[in-house]
Amino acid sequence: MPQPPPAQPGQREEEIDTPALLIDLDAFEANLDRMAARVAATGARLRPHAKTHKSPVIAGLQMARGAVGQCVQKVAEAEVLAWGGIPDILVSNEVVGAAKLSRLAALAPIAEVALCVDHPAQVASIEAAARDAARRLTVLVEIDVGGGRCGVAPGEAAVELAAAIAASPHLRFGGLQAYNGRAQHLRTPGERQHAIAATVDDTRRTVALLRHKGLECAIVGGGGTGTFELEAASGVFNELQAGSYVFMDADYDRNLGEDGLPVARFHQSLFVLATILSQPCPGRAVVDAGLKAVATDSGLPLPWRHPEWRYTGASDEHGKIEFAAEAPAPKLGEKLRLVPGHCDPTVARHDWYVGVRGGRVECLWPVAARGAQA
Repeated sequence: MPQPPPAQPGQREEEIDTPALLIDLDAFEANLDRMAARVAATGARLRPHAKTHKSPVIAGLQMARGAVGQCVQKVAEAEVLAWGGIPDILVSNEVVGAAKLSRLAALAPIAEVALCVDHPAQVASIEAAARDAARRLTVLVEIDVGGGRCGVAPGEAAVELAAAIAASPHLRFGGLQAYNGRAQHLRTPGERQHAIAATVDDTRRTVALLRHKGLECAIVGGGGTGTFELEAASGVFNELQAGSYVFMDADYDRNLGEDGLPVARFHQSLFVLATILSQPCPGRAVVDAGLKAVATDSGLPLPWRHPEWRYTGASDEHGKIEFAAEAPAPKLGEKLRLVPGHCDPTVARHDWYVGVRGGRVECLWPVAARGAQA
């Protein structure tokens, strides 16, 4: 059951009920503008990944700045975006099962929808669903370019799969999905460049083989917040699928630039607001944001602009803050912004975004696709 919003427009930030998912609107809008400008300069298209924000509102703001559509990972996410007015959606994932495929085909009257395959049996199932719905669906071949997850091998295997799509009466071959997720969090520029060079080589070779067979790729998609500039510069990728740039997180901030310092291409705009609810002993305080409020799969959250405090442990409802005896101690009832280690699953723990600007609540947006796992 969705929870009531933790704030109302006009309230001061310190009046927000906690734990709450905060967006710093100035930083957020600067991120949207910066990515739109950077991608526009490359000649590639931006198709941001909505698994980060799970919000038709945010998707609309991205498209107003030139994005051509959105990526999602689940049919349920596609449904939420399509019902929310987003007209062009790529499920950058495999979809298996008659019920899910029927739901996806049912979105065709209100949105352009596409999906990915990495096995011939998937092609046959999608063809059956499209035939039953009297629709024609766009299908991309996903190739494994270093992620070690889904994807058929680049080269001939991908060409065979693309040919099967093109030969299906109710399907349209849409191109390649070539996302290297492992490369996004490689820390040094050299590591990221090396990984994406291999990704580009595999993708370029596959595109050339497809063209030789008379199969053109309307979409060659991939790239993430950590590497999108490398894919954009390749001359191979024409769609970039970065998602986390809208918010950023502590893990992305560990990526380094050529100078050995954090890259900091985008601002931290997403926070979990917490309250100091206990001061049980010197050197330790407890906040009301634990595992139910903030994801820890990519590390513990960081207290924002309080380097003297450390978030050292999380249980279901509590987070432990430790600090040196000589450091200023948190005050009981004080509000504290936490930078999540990983933005995507942190967002999935909340029903509402609380947009703040200048210390006051400006807007409330539902996390509409929260829990969209099917």
